[in-house]
Amino acid sequence: MVFFVDGDAAPGAGRRLRGALVGAALAAGLAASAWGMDLRQAYEAALENDASIRASRAAAEAGRERLPQARSQLLPNVSFNAGRNYNDLTSEGRNFLGQPTTSQTQYWSGSQVLSVRQPLYRPYLTAQLKQAEAQVQDADATLERDEQSLVVRVGESYFDALLAREQVALVQAQKATYTTQLDAARKGFAAGSGTRTDVDDAQARLDMTVAQELEARQNESYTRHRLETLTGQPVEALAGVDAARFVPQEPVPASVQEWIARAEEHSPELQSLQAQLEAARQEIEKAKAGHRPTLDAVAQWARTNSDTVTSVNSRYDNKTLGLQLSIPLYSGGYVSSTVRQAVATQTRVQEMLEATRRDLGVRVYREFRGVTEGVLRIKALEQAVRSAEQAVLSSRKSYEAGSRTSLDVLNAEQQRIAALRDLAQARYVYLVSRLRLQSLAGDDRLASVVEVNGWLQP
Repeated sequence: MVFFVDGDAAPGAGRRLRGALVGAALAAGLAASAWGMDLRQAYEAALENDASIRASRAAAEAGRERLPQARSQLLPNVSFNAGRNYNDLTSEGRNFLGQPTTSQTQYWSGSQVLSVRQPLYRPYLTAQLKQAEAQVQDADATLERDEQSLVVRVGESYFDALLAREQVALVQAQKATYTTQLDAARKGFAAGSGTRTDVDDAQARLDMTVAQELEARQNESYTRHRLETLTGQPVEALAGVDAARFVPQEPVPASVQEWIARAEEHSPELQSLQAQLEAARQEIEKAKAGHRPTLDAVAQWARTNSDTVTSVNSRYDNKTLGLQLSIPLYSGGYVSSTVRQAVATQTRVQEMLEATRRDLGVRVYREFRGVTEGVLRIKALEQAVRSAEQAVLSSRKSYEAGSRTSLDVLNAEQQRIAALRDLAQARYVYLVSRLRLQSLAGDDRLASVVEVNGWLQP
């Protein structure tokens, strides 16, 4: 959003404009010093309260449970079954004389079976365990990626709110200037030294400034609300950039290729896809296991009581120990189909990994340029601010000498304000680009936040 200050003005309007800007800046500074949330506080609050991060943590915890589940399939499986039944048997037949006979028998029967099965050779379960390890790595990398993304989201929301606050201060200063200009135009018109055109022009500019103020306040409210939603806490004031402490620095190392190499090595996004690729490889091994035999060690102890009508009141104890071999012979082509499916899935993940690696290099290059060019842009705008301030001073002296008009003074003030606004925006863009670059490279999250936070008002 760009605000302009131009047009005719009464003597002293430039001083009032600068005084209004200084007053707005002091008010913002006093508010921040009274109670302010800095970037680190905002990040820590978002880390604790942001719903998407809590969801990511829960997803990571759920993913980590795949490992003990897969490991359990390779451990002994112990089961115990017991049963007790009441039997009422009625038998009808004929005796040796051919006469019909009927007999009834009531008895209790029961059984207890304890079984132990230990897998000895099951390639499917071995591949499943390795796949679970890769899936846990994927879950951890995904959580790290989301937490790195949170640093960027907090930084963007924080500095958007700061920029919106400065825009409100600027439009308020413009409003005060145009109000003074309108009042001077009316007095000049009443005294006969001005024209109706001066009054109408000042009134039109003041009306436009009022509309711009409404828009600026709405934007400030929106950006503040977005930050409050992200942090889960009310935001009364924000610590702004301390110009005396802020020293933009070139990225270290100074080579974009080294940053790309760091990102490819440490990026949680790539680590997640690499883990997914390993999981896809193990899915192929699981599918191939359908053609392979399995071997288990089996031990069983069974006790039965009156298990048949011919063994009423009899008990049997049976203990067995042995090996169980299972050899698949034919499954109608199901195993071959699952192997082809798993290979296609692996190819898809490989291409996704390569596409993400290339895109990561482009994003690192963009943010690296944003940081390096940001340093140069900030220095250039700082010089532009100094030149604009000198131009304001020269215009005022020329106005007092009668060689310049009030319009010239206000135009110089407008250039100074535009330079200050562009400088503030350049600083925020530099800081966000720095956070993005470090996030893409997988740097320590808290260290990145602390570094930027050190340039804010204490």
